[in-house]
Amino acid sequence: MARFTTRLPAAVRRPRAEYYLLITLLSFAASVSLTRLFLEITGYPQLGGKDLHIAHLLWGGLFLFIATLLPLILANRWVYILTAFLSGIGVGLFIDEVGKFITQNNDYFYPASAPIIYAFFLLTVLLYVRVRRQPASNPRQQLYEILEGLEEVLDHDLDQEEKNELAKKLQQINQNNTDQDFTTLATALLNVFENGQIKVLPEKKTALDDWIRKLRKLENKYIHKSTLRAVIAGSLLALGIHSLSQFIPLLAIGINSQPLQKMMVNLFQSGLLTTSGKLHWFSAWLALEGAVGLLLIISAIFLIFGADHRGVNLSYISLLISLTVVDIFLFYFDQFSSILISSIQFILLLGVIYYRKRFLSPS
Repeated sequence: MARFTTRLPAAVRRPRAEYYLLITLLSFAASVSLTRLFLEITGYPQLGGKDLHIAHLLWGGLFLFIATLLPLILANRWVYILTAFLSGIGVGLFIDEVGKFITQNNDYFYPASAPIIYAFFLLTVLLYVRVRRQPASNPRQQLYEILEGLEEVLDHDLDQEEKNELAKKLQQINQNNTDQDFTTLATALLNVFENGQIKVLPEKKTALDDWIRKLRKLENKYIHKSTLRAVIAGSLLALGIHSLSQFIPLLAIGINSQPLQKMMVNLFQSGLLTTSGKLHWFSAWLALEGAVGLLLIISAIFLIFGADHRGVNLSYISLLISLTVVDIFLFYFDQFSSILISSIQFILLLGVIYYRKRFLSPS
């Protein structure tokens, strides 16, 4: 029986951790969005009998439990992919019902539920961004990566590129390491790679490889700097005008602003504006929306007149503020109907990042 010890070794980041976390993020977002869409279309049905209601939170807990058990039982690398997928679905189904468990009357439609879910998602995105950064390389970290990579040898799924990468890391450990145990292990493994009869799979092109190659050809053929700049500038301009239009009625509050009055009546009727404090938050949201809209319009003008660096940097900051601050208010006052706007902002942010990386970053 293994001896228990109180000594905890320093944590080591798992290889491909950012990939697994990305799967969790995508399945989480899809789980919440599709659940809300399904319930809206079907009229919020209840699964159960006369006295029972099997909430989808329970299904989320089941998925989370399965996701927890899999890596405890199975050692294969593909288990982490399945675990990431199931955990994203599980946490989405679980947190979607947060309104029921923070209110005394079990209010599924509690206004703060949407901002809480969105904020939780943003925190996970922040974790993903942090995990994507490459950790400081050291022999111990590299040996962990090598030992996990040896699973490909055991499964007879090692290709030549993977073999070369593992051998390169082993050579680096031998050259830069001062720990004799690490050096001995690396030398033995390197001897197996260089002199052993390790089965290496022949290079094989898959259908996915063909699709990627075709997409890259289309990318080089059709996505030019001027074209992409025009698309991004036009999108920023349209999104900025839309955001600024939310703020303009607030300026015209003394001039019989019908759109603003109608919006506020709907919010009062839905219970989103019941106190003066909430009215102040509503005004703050419109002001932030207008400020971000103005910044987006200015960034679009910069791009139109060729000031790419200024336009890209300003649009990047503006979209980040919109996604991380303004949309928290948006999800409170506009609930889950704002998913479309947030998705457009996120896609546009990816476009800005792609434009900066491909056309503005030094080679």
